[in-house]
Amino acid sequence: MTVADIARLAGVSPPTVSRVINGQAGVALDTRRRVEQVIREHGYRRPESTEPAAILELVFHALESLWALEIIRGVEQVAREHELAVVLTEMQGRLTPGRAWTEQVLARRPTGVVAVFSDLTVAQQSTLAARAIPLVVLDPTGEPLHETPSVGATNWNGGLAATRHLLELGHRRIAMICGPTVWPCCRARLDGYRAAMDAAGVPVDPDLVRVSSPLYVEGGLRDGAALLRLPDPPTAVFTANDLQAFGVYEAARQAGVRIPEDLSVVGFDDLSFTRWAGPPMTTVRQPLVQMGAAAANLVLELARGEDPRSTRVELATALVVRQSTGPPPAG
Repeated sequence: MTVADIARLAGVSPPTVSRVINGQAGVALDTRRRVEQVIREHGYRRPESTEPAAILELVFHALESLWALEIIRGVEQVAREHELAVVLTEMQGRLTPGRAWTEQVLARRPTGVVAVFSDLTVAQQSTLAARAIPLVVLDPTGEPLHETPSVGATNWNGGLAATRHLLELGHRRIAMICGPTVWPCCRARLDGYRAAMDAAGVPVDPDLVRVSSPLYVEGGLRDGAALLRLPDPPTAVFTANDLQAFGVYEAARQAGVRIPEDLSVVGFDDLSFTRWAGPPMTTVRQPLVQMGAAAANLVLELARGEDPRSTRVELATALVVRQSTGPPPAG
């Protein structure tokens, strides 16, 4: 397919097609959509002779915790090694970038795009592919296209290890504060929790499973307080991330519940503040820096025209036992 072919099929001029391909303004919305549809349907790709800019595009749904900073560090390390700059976009809590972002990316022509905890539409993914801009998704919030490479961690194993640790300490009333279960990483952590409980022959009390959104301190505080107000409260809580666990800490403080004497708490991520919490937090370490680096390396492989050994990379999680977990209270 050539620009002229696309122009003929879309019923527009070749310069109009060029403006759409390069993300330039001056094209009516209906015309742009018509050209984009022809591009997607016929698999047009930018000619290899067009050199991309020496930048990596990094997209976040939100930049509100150390979690994002760790990912950025990993991507930046790889970018620096390859003399690339990093362009950072924060979508203020939205999971899907808007049309303006897509046009800006096409105009910048980056070497590749790493989308973190984001949900690019099929049209956006196809548009990037048509311009030969490789895309890697890190911790996708939905199911990426089959051919879209993605990077994550062994979330199911992490949920299993955290729950087994609490079971081995003697806990049976174990609560789980999860994130939105439509997100694969949160669903996998919840499934790991359920698998550990099932293997131990311990029924899961539906009252002890809470779906909290967003994954912030406020959600952990709200759901932690609700759990502690139950007639038969849990003796342990496993949360989908460290921020939620920190919220459970505050809920316990307000309720006069001691950690770990009265309540054991396990987080997920192993952000730097967890070792300084009072008491230091038991958590599941997620290799965030390495995940960012893996996503950046993968997108550069694609940019060089190499076939990756796998389109799905999962890095290992590990349980880090500190002082927020102990045996359940006697009686």
